[in-house]
Amino acid sequence: MEDIGIVMDSFLQVKVTAKTLLAEGIAGYELTPVAGASLPAFEAGSHIDVHLPGGLVRQYSLYELPTEHSCYRIAVLREPESRGGSATLVDTIGEGDVLEISPPRNHFALHGAKASSVLFAGGIGITPILCMAQQLARDGRAFEMHYCGRTLSRMAFVERLQTESFRDQVQVHIDDAAPEQQLDARSAIGAPSPDKHLYVCGPAGFMNHILQAAAELGWNEEHLHREYFAAGPIDHTGDSPFEIEIKSSGKVIRVAADQSAAHALLDAGFDLPLSCEQGVCGTCMTKVLSGTPDHRDLYLTSEEHERNDCFMPCCSRAKTTRLLVDL
Repeated sequence: MEDIGIVMDSFLQVKVTAKTLLAEGIAGYELTPVAGASLPAFEAGSHIDVHLPGGLVRQYSLYELPTEHSCYRIAVLREPESRGGSATLVDTIGEGDVLEISPPRNHFALHGAKASSVLFAGGIGITPILCMAQQLARDGRAFEMHYCGRTLSRMAFVERLQTESFRDQVQVHIDDAAPEQQLDARSAIGAPSPDKHLYVCGPAGFMNHILQAAAELGWNEEHLHREYFAAGPIDHTGDSPFEIEIKSSGKVIRVAADQSAAHALLDAGFDLPLSCEQGVCGTCMTKVLSGTPDHRDLYLTSEEHERNDCFMPCCSRAKTTRLLVDL
């Protein structure tokens, strides 16, 4: 096999060539290919899966558009209640370390070549939004950007945004700063238009606030685009057992009330890709052929939930006693 920086399972091997402090609690990583290989190109909104020691897999958005220098850049917020991913990266991974990553994937792409865009970033949600602003500016497309955070010391890229060519299209809103600069969501969103799209990324509460304001203003769901980094707690009080039937084999797997569908499938020997286990990344999405899922993810849109033709077994369950899935 040629030494092109790709392992047998198609993952990429990259070396950490720079680690920097971007803001309080946020580390930036520059990743370059092992053995000088080229990295795949990507569009704004893309993320990579980062494989960490102990079998952990976490998704991080790419915040810098590709240049002639072959590298990827990610920013990692060390979560106080980390499930192992951000803590492992920030505390133990440094310059010179080698990581395995996936090629970039994009579930948060820009829409409409001639459409105008309004971008909303909350906290670490700036990472894909910054890349979107770069691409929109590069392509000469109309946009405005709103970057919100609780306190300036924990907001990455603020100084950089002040020097970008598109700085006049950016507004920064800080919770503990002067009242007049704080975000008025409805005013920033504005009236819906067939040639206008909204993009939002950040904490769930922030995103829900933006999306609810847009819905109240009459925005069409097809023009609202979001990417969640984490989900809130799920109430499991009323969970009941159900069954999953596998179309290819006819095998029926019982999912216990205190067990996720994903882990029931894994325990039964199915090689189900699993990553966030919160329903935000889409890695484990599985096609549903019959039965009605109990959707608990944040990845699918409300229209996709209504179609009931797929579900996220990491967090979602079933409203019917059995789901027939295409595995």
